[in-house]
Amino acid sequence: MPFLKQHTDQVETPNAAASNEASSATKQEQASPEVSPAKQQRVTFLSVFLGVVASIGGFMFGYVSGQISGFFSMADFAQRFGEKDSSGNYEFGAARQGTIVGLLPVGCLLGALIAGKLADVVGRRLAISLSALWSCVGIVIEISSQTAWVQFAIGRLVTGCSIGALSVVVPMYQSESSPAIIRGILVSTYQLFITLGIWTSYMVDWGTADMASSASWRIPNGLGFLWSLILCLGILVLPESPRHAYREGREDEARATIARLAGVDPLHRSVHDQITEIRVKLDEEKNSGKASWFEIFTGPRMLYRTLLGVVLQAGQQLTGANFFFYYGTTVFKATGLSDSYVTQIVLGTVNVATTIAGLWVVQNVGRRKALIAGAAWMMACFFIYAFVGHYALDSANPMNTPQAGSALIVFSCLAIAAFATTWGPLVWAVVAELYPSRYRAPCMALATASNWFWNFMISFFTRFITDSIDYFYGFVFAGCCAALIVIVYFFVIETKDRSLEEIDTMYLLHVNPIKSSEWDGSKVPEGVAADSLHEEHAEA
Repeated sequence: MPFLKQHTDQVETPNAAASNEASSATKQEQASPEVSPAKQQRVTFLSVFLGVVASIGGFMFGYVSGQISGFFSMADFAQRFGEKDSSGNYEFGAARQGTIVGLLPVGCLLGALIAGKLADVVGRRLAISLSALWSCVGIVIEISSQTAWVQFAIGRLVTGCSIGALSVVVPMYQSESSPAIIRGILVSTYQLFITLGIWTSYMVDWGTADMASSASWRIPNGLGFLWSLILCLGILVLPESPRHAYREGREDEARATIARLAGVDPLHRSVHDQITEIRVKLDEEKNSGKASWFEIFTGPRMLYRTLLGVVLQAGQQLTGANFFFYYGTTVFKATGLSDSYVTQIVLGTVNVATTIAGLWVVQNVGRRKALIAGAAWMMACFFIYAFVGHYALDSANPMNTPQAGSALIVFSCLAIAAFATTWGPLVWAVVAELYPSRYRAPCMALATASNWFWNFMISFFTRFITDSIDYFYGFVFAGCCAALIVIVYFFVIETKDRSLEEIDTMYLLHVNPIKSSEWDGSKVPEGVAADSLHEEHAEA
């Protein structure tokens, strides 16, 4: 809370004598009125390395999600797990294909629900390591499948538990550890690695597709061991989340970690300010007693934030981007582009390239502006997609309507570009910033579970819906995007470049989301008496 920084001199600092000696070298720099202590922090190699290594969890998510669409086009996979039709060809019915695809997000939903408690008990870092290792169990079940498609589907369910847990703990670890000046971009790196994982899976599928044996799908599956082990071991060389370390009573470790990640001395004013903010928030939590699970709905301003996180994570799925990743092959075949692997590579390349651009958006554009613009962009794309697909495209013979086919491809790619630059990376960052430390783990678990629930709904039911209303399905996603514009405009606070404790204060003080970018945290907010603030902080 920046207005707490007015009172930090009243809080006793550890090692006060050493502080006086060490601070003399940096006194002039910190006393400058133009440069706040937080702005004196630097982007360090360690903070970037932390963001990249943790984001391998996103790479695993993307790789497992992306590889399955290529498997359905492989002859050996179809012969083992498909259904033989009257003409002797092997195909996958809507129910079987939907189950194989959909059990991954079901597992992810289960993993997301248990991840918050696991992260609180064993710590963020060890929770990531164990979750990554668990995915190896699912991969073994999948690779050892011979002809039972149910076994392969159960393997995806088990793998999904790992991926779902990582989707909660990785953004949590990144948001709690990253300096505020680059927190948004580091958390959004998780989404970039998801897209890299999807693209990599497409390239591996393309490389093994012509193999006549089971190696065509077992090699891509087996590579999952490599990503799991890299994350499992790599995360152990990184420090624990400083906020979790402080909550466990390891203040010196938390102080040292904040300083290392920010590239400043452990006695630097910005480190002291951040430790003070964490201490005040933790003392407030202790005064409130042990948290019960239902407090994520009944705690101060928590129902608002819990529901907002659930809606934003659901909205990431309901923007419709995964419709193209799961069923883009089918869509593009209807336009005359029959090579499914080319389709996947086109979509994957657009996704990766625009997600890289999205990191610039995260760092330089406010959360609210980007989310609103992205939803409006996708809404326009889906309206055009639906009208052109239903009224202009000759689905029976798409070569008769080449312009309509080209328009579908272009606007599909534009919709993916809009998602990848805004809703893809930003939702992970916004949701990771929403909650106070006391409730962060269970709230993020619930919000991420809603993402996986809608991921499952889209992956399982899309085939049935498109068989019924074809390209009018685009209107469903367009309507969802319109609703998300309204939700972001009226309910999401601008959190760019603010500390997690400051963001918590903004929600507690009912800062107007529409004017939240103008809120000055260095001053006592309107409607809050200065005397009561002094009393509250003195008590904390």
